[in-house]
Amino acid sequence: MEQLKPRYSVVWTNKIAEVPQNAWNALAMPLKTPFLEWEWLNNLETSQSVTAKTGWLPNHLTLWRDKTLIAAAPLYLKGHSSGEFVFDHQWAELADRIGVQYYPKLLGMTPFTPAEGYRFLIAPGEDEDEITALMVHEIDTFCSKNRISGCHFLYVDPQWRPMLERHGFTTWLHHSYIWENAGFKTFDDYLKVFNANQRRNIKRERKAVEKAGLRLQPLSGDQIPQSLFPLMHQFYADTCDKFGW
Repeated sequence: MEQLKPRYSVVWTNKIAEVPQNAWNALAMPLKTPFLEWEWLNNLETSQSVTAKTGWLPNHLTLWRDKTLIAAAPLYLKGHSSGEFVFDHQWAELADRIGVQYYPKLLGMTPFTPAEGYRFLIAPGEDEDEITALMVHEIDTFCSKNRISGCHFLYVDPQWRPMLERHGFTTWLHHSYIWENAGFKTFDDYLKVFNANQRRNIKRERKAVEKAGLRLQPLSGDQIPQSLFPLMHQFYADTCDKFGW
């Protein structure tokens, strides 16, 4: 534990289980994204999905006032760029050509989850700018001491991005494709945006699925029976085995 100011202390941890669940979630639950909550991040660790062996070594930053957790940042030490869905391999290749070490790098995102919403978790009522400055300083110090090339944040909350820019980070913009309902009330409403040939092809493809005896049933939340989860895992594992992920 390192003392930053009389008011704060910082703790780095390799296991989110070392942080009390309720304390972490008090910071994470107010956010829109569920992917920064203690349960999700802990599942990634306990399932051995994020480990030094897989190239995702947890290095979570926590900021405390006495025994109260007031800020946290889920961070991972990466020895590669796999599982990020942002392709910075050209940067790594260029760094290698000019003799600059690109890996390891420190990464702020939810592993394997290209979902927008990452940000520092800061308790309501705290000075966000001050806390962010302290955390960025601690991250810089950590990278310097451990010879880490730098820290990257991916899929950040758009409202948080200006804060990062004020503290020295540069934005790297990428394309993303997100479907939003443009007031469609029925599937026929949706089909109207296509031309006649496109509508005909879509209907033919859907009929082919029906003729094959397949039935599509969307399930969410508590609607998903426990018996489906082992099958879902089997399908994911089969896909990974087939394509060598």
